[in-house]
Amino acid sequence: MTTVDEHLAEIASDGYTVVHDVFDADRAESLIDELDRLERELAVAPADNSFEGTATVRIYNLLARGESFESIALEPAVLPIVDGVLSPECLVSSLSSIVIGPGETSQPIHADDQAMPLGKPHVPTVCNTMWALTDFTEENGATRVIPGSHLADHSPTFGRHYDSVPAEMPRGSVLVWHGSLWHGGGANQTDERRYAIAMNYCAGWIRQQENQQLGIPLDVVRSFPTRLQRLCGFGTYNGIVGHIDKQTAAQRLLGGSERAHLWDRT
Repeated sequence: MTTVDEHLAEIASDGYTVVHDVFDADRAESLIDELDRLERELAVAPADNSFEGTATVRIYNLLARGESFESIALEPAVLPIVDGVLSPECLVSSLSSIVIGPGETSQPIHADDQAMPLGKPHVPTVCNTMWALTDFTEENGATRVIPGSHLADHSPTFGRHYDSVPAEMPRGSVLVWHGSLWHGGGANQTDERRYAIAMNYCAGWIRQQENQQLGIPLDVVRSFPTRLQRLCGFGTYNGIVGHIDKQTAAQRLLGGSERAHLWDRT
């Protein structure tokens, strides 16, 4: 068994790590069934741009779509690694599906934090994870990575070719990577879909990619465990960032009890 510290060491040196045996085949099939159902009910279709893909189905805001997705954000085999990269006050940035269909071409190599106006390298602002609901192979579009690129002093040029390697892993595995890592979805050269869930996190002082506070109905948030409420941004960062009249959003909107405001602790 690889320890959290060993996974963190791999991320520090290579920019990514793979956690094996996080979930079993039954859970994978259940999640695939849920994604297929949502795709039908929401009439989701592929996008028409090179980044999202023209043969890839993405369903966003999954925390608002059903209880089966809630435990993903809190997965005990993965979250401590994310905490180690960002800190336990990290946030859910986005939770979406990425189903790469046959004939999809490679996604342009990019870094998930390159839209942020920060010089590189910098402290981690993003830590993302990819849940393999089916096997990830080079043939079916496994995520392609450039080891060590998270230490570069710049981001990749969008659309330029870069040599990369496939992060192949069996179903039930989770790929975890530093937000500065250069990577992209692979081309699917098979006749079957490659199913995955992208569970993405950001530092508590960074704006989330998906607006969790407006995107998830409050009645749904009330049913979340306290840690998940905080991950969605209903707490504060370091007791101050994100407060409402010295209260957390959970206190103001959900009736929750939280720790004291930073100023009241001094």
